[in-house]
Amino acid sequence: MDSNMNGLAKSNGCEISRDGFFESEEEELQGQAEAWKCTFAFAESLAVKCVVLLGIPDMIAREGPRATLSLCEIVANLPTESPDAACLFRIMRFLVAKGIFPASKSARRRAFETRYGLTPASKWLVKGRELSMAPMLLMQNDETTLAPWHHFNECVLEGGVAFQKANGAEIWSYASDHPDFNNLFNNAMACNARIVMKAILSKYQGFHSLNSLVDVGGGTGTAVAEIVRAYPFIRGINYDLPHVVATASSLSGVQHVGGDMFETVPTADAIFMKWIMHDWNDEDCIKILKNCRKAIPDTGKVIIVDVVLDADQGDNTDKKRKKAVDPIVGTVFDLVMVAHSSGGKERTEKEWKRILLEGGFSRYNIIEIPALQSVIEAFPR
Repeated sequence: MDSNMNGLAKSNGCEISRDGFFESEEEELQGQAEAWKCTFAFAESLAVKCVVLLGIPDMIAREGPRATLSLCEIVANLPTESPDAACLFRIMRFLVAKGIFPASKSARRRAFETRYGLTPASKWLVKGRELSMAPMLLMQNDETTLAPWHHFNECVLEGGVAFQKANGAEIWSYASDHPDFNNLFNNAMACNARIVMKAILSKYQGFHSLNSLVDVGGGTGTAVAEIVRAYPFIRGINYDLPHVVATASSLSGVQHVGGDMFETVPTADAIFMKWIMHDWNDEDCIKILKNCRKAIPDTGKVIIVDVVLDADQGDNTDKKRKKAVDPIVGTVFDLVMVAHSSGGKERTEKEWKRILLEGGFSRYNIIEIPALQSVIEAFPR
């Protein structure tokens, strides 16, 4: 058949439309390439999940930050006697192409072998390190947390909560009834707390004047423990749901208290909330803020650590916030809120200002830190 029939032409073996839908052949091919990337975007995160579960970044890291291992050496450290080395080779080849691992050729016994090392990205996936993103990656790519994404179209057409559509309950109830998922979730939150707290303590100077601090929604207490360790004169209270604090370990200078932030908040000089407000809709956030206002003196404050979205995402002007992490990631987390929360969202500064004012906090500062999140320091009227 003639390649020009039906408005099609051949270019490098690909069929190119001539119906005017695309502006040029280059635009059409570039668009097709991007469409293929979208089609298989899941492949990278799930391939990375595979190597994290296998412990491959840990194997390399044990040999040193600049060490390399061959495929044979990696296979020898796997827990099964006869693993499919060919399958692993194909996974590693893909992740080398994606920049997760570097590969180099080394001459061994008159032959060349490929050796794999760590890039800055895979160094963050070493499970044994204090600052590791491995727990977050494993939680976000668990079947339970991925399933809600398949229900987005239903949420658009029908409304409702994606996580509940996928798993039969909202995320907090589900975690309460499923200990394995609860541990997976708590480990992910704890890993994020360690990473963000390092950024906060390096830049934020607002803890000096405090004698007491309540971490509302503090999980197992990782964040408030870091604050108390840096400022040992602060009396720390870790406040979360009873089933969460029940799994918390004893921490020096920290008291674990179970309760519901929608009902009451323990009193202190200041309230700390990291990655809490984005889980809730505006009405719920205002309820939480009003309870926080009741818990602090007139001279107190709330310290919120959350994403502040750029009002004009995609605008590459100098007006955009200077962030250490690509601000586009904030819009990804906004979709995570669609998947996992009951009305939660990431907010622009204008949206933050409105809920703070209605919650009883008329003044605020936004302090940038070397992380995706910012510190929002808010004061009563």
